[in-house]
Amino acid sequence: MTSTKKNVREIALDLLTTIEKNQSYSNLLLNTTIEKNELSSKDVGLLTELTYGTLQRRMALDYFLEPFVKENKKLADWIHHLLRVTLYQMVYLDRIPDRAAIYEAVEIAKRRGHKGIASLVNGVLRSIQREGLRSLNDISDPNQRLALETSHPEWLITRWVNQFGFDKTRKMCEINLTAPMQTARVNLTKISRDECIALLEEDGFQIEKSPIIPEAIRCLKGNLASTIAFKYGMFTIQDESSMLAAYALGAVQNEFVLDACAAPGGKSTHIAEKMDNTGEVISVDLHQHKVRLINDNARRLGLGNIKTSVSDSRHIQEKFKVESFDRILLDAPCSGLGVMRRKPDMKYTKTEKDLERLSTIQQDLLTSVAPLLKKGGILVYSTCTVDKEENEHTVTKFLENNPDFEPDLSFKHRMPEAIQPLISGFDLQIFPQDFGSDGFYIATLRKKV
Repeated sequence: MTSTKKNVREIALDLLTTIEKNQSYSNLLLNTTIEKNELSSKDVGLLTELTYGTLQRRMALDYFLEPFVKENKKLADWIHHLLRVTLYQMVYLDRIPDRAAIYEAVEIAKRRGHKGIASLVNGVLRSIQREGLRSLNDISDPNQRLALETSHPEWLITRWVNQFGFDKTRKMCEINLTAPMQTARVNLTKISRDECIALLEEDGFQIEKSPIIPEAIRCLKGNLASTIAFKYGMFTIQDESSMLAAYALGAVQNEFVLDACAAPGGKSTHIAEKMDNTGEVISVDLHQHKVRLINDNARRLGLGNIKTSVSDSRHIQEKFKVESFDRILLDAPCSGLGVMRRKPDMKYTKTEKDLERLSTIQQDLLTSVAPLLKKGGILVYSTCTVDKEENEHTVTKFLENNPDFEPDLSFKHRMPEAIQPLISGFDLQIFPQDFGSDGFYIATLRKKV
């Protein structure tokens, strides 16, 4: 084994320990780690696989490990992570032989701990190899079994089964264990989708057209953010389902539009492109450093019709006149349960209380932006979550308390053709299994004239 291989496993171990200790988002931490360690693309692949895979399967791995470590429950955190990451390779990665994975684990244990720890790690892993894993079929309760099989907390499984039924929940949990697709939105103010694909293919990327969004592409191999075309603003990285928000809003040239929770600017820039760089998009976010990201993105994409503002949208009425915007997008802060493939650690940190707390914030935001919309104007409420309390219930409550708003039933006709069959009324819940995108919710409301 080469020394970099050891490095990759040790780096994965460090990452897993840090993510758990600081509850920091895995995707952000992984990116900075890759930059810091200057890894080859092959090593980046393995590191990503080990880190995400171990996080995504953590509950199942602990269930398998438990009988073998029950005497040693008091082990240091890093030893638990080492056992998990090694078992992950043994159970889920065919291309790494067990003996290689075990050998590496024992070497790491020797370097990090002492002889006793190394022989304990060796003992546990050899016993697993010899005796095999206990079966998940021993668990008779279907929700509990699904929770362990797919490593989703049981409270969440129960909640989803009550909201969406067992089958939909199972499909969602299974797709949450797979790697997300990298998708991008071509900046049509600069280049056509076909020209953009040709550029990227010349650079050796494997690209296909999105079957869902006319200006989107899917990248099957390589990292799009590292290209010259990205630097020159030919496209921006964005998930397909979040591109639907700008369609739902339907802004046209020369309108005055508010994006109330705008960072990092994916939807703001999409709206600005759809308005063909005319009119004005006011992009508001609470944090200075996040607003900087919106400005950077707008500059890179060559969009001069975006104006940013650092403000709390709950007090936005102090900044703008009543009934001054043609359209408002509120992409509200949410639990993010739709993006678990990108942030698998989130499964273990969110609680039901978080969802209740967020639902209140969402209500406050809707109530605060509503007066700023002109009569006849469109208000779009969106989240990247799959939960009725944050989605349908939040919107229903808003409509009950604001009789001057009504459901906008013309919503369907603004949407891309491929999405129209999924829409029956004024809102839409997208599940990650629908077309491989993030889970996402959109509701469109209209202010009565």
